[in-house]
This record gives sequence, structure tokens and C-alpha cells, in this order.
Amino acid sequence: MSNSQRLSLICINGKCNDDPDVGTHICHNGGAVSSNDTCKPFGTLNCSGKTYPTYKCSPPVTSSTPAKPTNNDFSEGGDGGGPSECDGRYHSNTERIVALSTGWYNGGSRCGKMIRITASNGRSVTAKVVDECDSMHGCDQEHAGQPPCKNNIVDGSDAVWSGLGLNKDIGVVDITWSMA
Repeated sequence: MSNSQRLSLICINGKCNDDPDVGTHICHNGGAVSSNDTCKPFGTLNCSGKTYPTYKCSPPVTSSTPAKPTNNDFSEGGDGGGPSECDGRYHSNTERIVALSTGWYNGGSRCGKMIRITASNGRSVTAKVVDECDSMHGCDQEHAGQPPCKNNIVDGSDAVWSGLGLNKDIGVVDITWSMA
């Protein structure tokens, strides 16, 4: 199976869900999976003496998927590292764009698709998926020295944060997202 045909199973707490956007039908028994298949850390990555978990999976995507937002500079020379995975380009931070954790990015199946993000203050925006927030690798030049993303991250541009009325100085807050 080629990389473009690879399907990812999205699992959490021993339950899995088929990805409705990819059209997978691989979950059985009401979504139950064996304890060996839960979304647990895949391994660890040691960065400058600190250890970070790595993940191949993310929580299941629902009509209101809980997530944590982070802020990303998608421009050349920004903290996003290299160009976006989806189109090989850098982007202006005035665009409403996001990178999704590895499991949600799902091998690029969500590239170019719009998601709706809702903040706890009730404000919501739509944004285009342009990149992966890598949950497996980090701490290198390609990732601008940053550690791997957690498995529940929506990494948004300044325009996304502004549209949601979020203050970057406050840091990580609760949001939800769904396919738009």
C-alpha cells in the first residue's frame, strides 16, 4: 500500500472510530479495539535532556472534537519550520490556516479541507488544513527546534487566534473542532 493510500485508525480509551472523511470501515465490535491498539504514546523523543511522548494517533474526530490550540507562524523563517506539508509552500499569517496533530492529519487526507473551530468564548471560525503538527518528530531544524506536538493539537495562524478572540499570551485553552 502506498503512503497516499495508507489509512489511519483514530483511537482513544480502547475505542476506535472509522474516519468519515476518508471513508474507512475497519472498526469492529462497536468500535472496541484490543488494549494493545489504544491511542497511547508510540515512543519518546529526547530533546536537550527532556523527554516527550510521540504519537501516531489522535482522539476520534466527532462533530465537536476537543482539542488544544497552539499558535504557529506559517511564514518563511517562522516557528513552523519548513514549508507546509500539504502544498510545499509558506503561508501568510493573515490566512486562516491550521496544522493538525499527526493522527488527525491522517497522512494528508485532510489537506486543503476546511474545519470549524469553536472557542470556549462561543466564537468560531473556519480554517484550511495546510500542514501536519508532527506528533512523531521534532527538536530538529525541520521542526524549528520544537518538540513533537501532543496528539490533540490544532496549530493555528495568527488569523485563527484573532478570529476566535483568543489571547496568545494566555496560552493553551480549550477549543473544539469539526470538519466544516
